[in-house]
Amino acid sequence: MIRQLIRVNLELEGFEVVTAADGAECLDVVHHVRPDVVTLDVMMPRLNGLHTAARLRSDPRTWDIPIAIVSACVQGDMDNGESVAVDAFLAKPFEPTELVRTVGMLVREGRQRERGSRGGAVEGSGAERAASGGIGLVEAGGDSEPAARPGA
Repeated sequence: MIRQLIRVNLELEGFEVVTAADGAECLDVVHHVRPDVVTLDVMMPRLNGLHTAARLRSDPRTWDIPIAIVSACVQGDMDNGESVAVDAFLAKPFEPTELVRTVGMLVREGRQRERGSRGGAVEGSGAERAASGGIGLVEAGGDSEPAARPGA
């Protein structure tokens, strides 16, 4: 349900969104889609969000993709996320406008990093590129609230 809420809110703003049911599926999708941003829940089946983020960061093909955690996380989870270089956190419940603002910011930052490494410029606003299919986002998340924190 949360995955669909995230998808709808971002698509209404012109983002192209691909979803994954869990961290393992997310890794497969990211390698095929090469999105501009990945959002992850902490609590997911098979591979949780923090482990998924760590794998994305350790892979030379995906280390630079901005990652946002969207979760009912606690301070301990956030500390763990910082150790794997997560770019942003949104705590559930979140405001849809905050989600859109955060994803837009991460897209811009990712594009600036890309532009800096290539020495070129990317034209158009995020919304313009999104409407033309230029922005991809992979959202992976569990649909239920956690019964216990990771490692608990």
